[in-house]
Amino acid sequence: MTTDPSPDRLSALLAQFRARTHLFHAGPLCGMDTFDAVPGRGFLHLLRRGEMVVTHHARDGVLRKIAICEPTLLFYPQPLTHTFHNAPVSGGDFVCAAVSFDDGPAHPVVRALPPLIVVPLARVEGLEGALTLLFAEAERARCGQRLLADRLFEVVLVQLLRWILDHPEECGISAGMMAGLADPALARALTGLHERPGQAWTLDAMAQQAGMSRSAFAARFKQVVGTTPADYLTDWRISLAKSRLRRGDAVQLVADALGYANASALSRVFAQRVGMSPRAWRAAAP
Repeated sequence: MTTDPSPDRLSALLAQFRARTHLFHAGPLCGMDTFDAVPGRGFLHLLRRGEMVVTHHARDGVLRKIAICEPTLLFYPQPLTHTFHNAPVSGGDFVCAAVSFDDGPAHPVVRALPPLIVVPLARVEGLEGALTLLFAEAERARCGQRLLADRLFEVVLVQLLRWILDHPEECGISAGMMAGLADPALARALTGLHERPGQAWTLDAMAQQAGMSRSAFAARFKQVVGTTPADYLTDWRISLAKSRLRRGDAVQLVADALGYANASALSRVFAQRVGMSPRAWRAAAP
């Protein structure tokens, strides 16, 4: 098996588990504005101009108070109540979107990211073109404005995720799936698993995909990702199974797509991981 020196680390993830953005504000925010935590919803805020302070509840595990004094992107992939404190008259100029993730908190990217990422707009390479179009759409009401702005926010989100993969340490990411995708060798193996979950993956095949020896790959994978390659593959397959079951796919069809010999084989692994059969889970799932 040949290895791809620069695999596409995001497309398979975001094709299987989508993230949708919805513009809900464009313009100044003055005084205090609170954004409540809602299960399955995140936020993407772009401060274009001005200064402000954002505060969080002390129990939420992020900085209680952050002062921002330059154009900045704030990404909340997880539900987290936050409050903007702007000047009472001049305020800050914002463009804001809600982000909804397929499968909510079970979305792989949501589980792999910290609850808040703050990065100056100038730090994210390649963002200028999308921001120019997004800000232009936000300033004038035209046909298709809402639809186009939503799509442009999705572009901004993908570009942000690219930047995170290239700068994991700046986002506080030291382990997990995103840390693995930031590792050039492990990224080749992880991308292979994401793109071809139904393949008969063995430890040797994964190591070959990464261009490493079997023992070195197993040790590095466990150290960086935090689990064994076999457990990661099983968890990825179960995540995909849940997504497909929620869409209404038959258990046998899901088993065929994910590399299980039959529906019974999938059901055994599913029950071990989830605590109930695929059919029982689908009946109980929201």
